[in-house]
Amino acid sequence: QVQLVESGGGLVQAGGSLRLSCAASGRTFSPYPMGWFRQAPGKEREFVAAISWNSVSVYYADSVKGRFTISRDNAKNTVYLQMNSLKPGDTAVYYCAATSTAWGSVPFTPIGYDYWGQGTQVTVSS
Repeated sequence: QVQLVESGGGLVQAGGSLRLSCAASGRTFSPYPMGWFRQAPGKEREFVAAISWNSVSVYYADSVKGRFTISRDNAKNTVYLQMNSLKPGDTAVYYCAATSTAWGSVPFTPIGYDYWGQGTQVTVSS
């Protein structure tokens, strides 16, 4: 059974930074694309960033491009989301997600992912 555990969320002032981590266990980590999504109260879960199995390809939502950076360390079974220049609009629960298709294409919608973490709250104050 695949388990994803996020950490690193918290309360930060606008303009600040946070680094989210997602530790994976239960299967070999390296062949699978990974993604980050977020969900604010009353809104649908939305795509934030994703990374291919070998880190060659990375993708970002327009709203975070230039401010957020996704990366992974396959030796540590961990994917990261570095968030800089945070805005109050970034406030949400952030979820890590993994696919079940090894060496597959990178999905941009929640339906493309099979495994999810429990989420970590990020709150940005103005």
